[in-house]
Amino acid sequence: MSAVLFYLAHLAVLAYALVGGVFLAFSDFIMRALSLTSGQGGAEAMQAINIEVFRWVFMVLFLGLVPVSLLIVVYGAMVVEHGPGTVMILAGLTYFVGCFGVTAVFNVPMNETLAGMEAAADATLDYWTGTYLPRWSFWNTVRTVACGLSAALLLFSLAWSAQSQAA
Repeated sequence: MSAVLFYLAHLAVLAYALVGGVFLAFSDFIMRALSLTSGQGGAEAMQAINIEVFRWVFMVLFLGLVPVSLLIVVYGAMVVEHGPGTVMILAGLTYFVGCFGVTAVFNVPMNETLAGMEAAADATLDYWTGTYLPRWSFWNTVRTVACGLSAALLLFSLAWSAQSQAA
């Protein structure tokens, strides 16, 4: 494995875990806490969170992992031995589909719908409690698991590959 890819893959393990940790915080306690506020307060807080999420640190990690994951998939398919390479492919695809794909298809559209609503309106309260909280939280948990699984799979593939090369 080239030195650049070696370090990039190890940084990807860390980045998968960091992004997953952010999602875990939402699944574990942030959304639950927001659900305990008035519907207006929770919706307003989430609208503010959805604006602030575009700060560069999180977005660099979240979006930067997309091409890195695809590179890991290609590298695992073309360069790494069968067993470790297959696990490496699974790691990259799990992030790409389970985190990025789920975000694009499920979480972002719900965020955009919420952003276009007036927090004090009755329709917003209905959307917040009946749709947003349960569905957004479910899909966020899927993203959390996908990130953790990606980190674990990539770490396992790197260890397996190193062990295979040493033998």
